[in-house]
Amino acid sequence: MGYSIFGLIILIADLYAIYQTLTSSASTAAKVVWTLVILFLPVIGLIAWLVAGPRGNTVRV
Repeated sequence: MGYSIFGLIILIADLYAIYQTLTSSASTAAKVVWTLVILFLPVIGLIAWLVAGPRGNTVRV
């Protein structure tokens, strides 16, 4: 039971990351690469996306 909840949380987080990547202002090539990384390496890809992934139209300080 514990693993299924963890898997569901990872699935939801990955879907969110993919949605945010596809709606970002990054280039098409960057969107494809990030989407593939998130799909093929769900946990590591999600962590990498959180640290270095493309962002939306927000201002960084």
